Amino acid sequence: MHRLHSALIAAIGAAAILQAADPNARTPTAPFNVPLWPEGKTPLAKGNGPLDVPFVTVFLPPPGKGNGTSVVVAPGGGNIMLMYGSEGFEIAERFNDWGAAAFVLTYRLAPTYGEDARVADGNRAVRLVRARAAEWGLDPAKIGFAGFSAGSHLGRSVVAAASTGETAAADPIERVSSRPDYLVLVYSAGRPTPGEKLAGFPPVFLLSAAADRGAANGTAQLFLELNRAGAVVEAHLYQRGRHGFGAAFGSPEFHPWMDALRHFLEQGGFLPKPGGRQ
Repeated sequence: MHRLHSALIAAIGAAAILQAADPNARTPTAPFNVPLWPEGKTPLAKGNGPLDVPFVTVFLPPPGKGNGTSVVVAPGGGNIMLMYGSEGFEIAERFNDWGAAAFVLTYRLAPTYGEDARVADGNRAVRLVRARAAEWGLDPAKIGFAGFSAGSHLGRSVVAAASTGETAAADPIERVSSRPDYLVLVYSAGRPTPGEKLAGFPPVFLLSAAADRGAANGTAQLFLELNRAGAVVEAHLYQRGRHGFGAAFGSPEFHPWMDALRHFLEQGGFLPKPGGRQ
């Protein structure tokens, strides 16, 4: 699994190198990679190989179509690999269709790295997007975090660890907030934990399939507690199904879920409503 993950990183990196070598090879909307930290400054690093350097793959909407909204996408994979396809790149492409930018996160994995490194990667990704929002034509108040399975767990942890930033930090990225403005938690949002400040959560979209009982029951319980705490939350629990359906393109069971997500984002003011509808 580590070899598969390394191969995916190498393939993405090779494409970025080719594009950099030939500027004409990159269209205005071609994906490209941005490391989370400068070379040699990644916190908690245990090496300098492909699995030690977290980064985001940037998917910008077509020129003239962007509306300023963005999302950091954390694919699942049990923290030992990353499901880049249906839980990463396909999600990013759909957000681009909606006029939003997407940043697919390559975070550090077990067994080499623990949750502390992954949370640092998630918070840094949000900070990176916010710090460079003007450069990419984004609204710094409309940055979401969408996590799938293990990435969903990560989304909760990113909110718990978020801070407003250090105004005097030498690194300008560290001066801005790492708190997402909305959350999308798919499959494994998990149950509420003692002391978790649910009342301060950003708006949350929850999704699970009932046959995936552990995840679905945790999602249902989290909805109840978020709702009781006064947070903005919407939950979708499919009556049948499984874990890991991802973007669900062409799936008769799950394909409507991203339309529901778009509606949630429109209602929350993160995406414009088509035709100016109310």
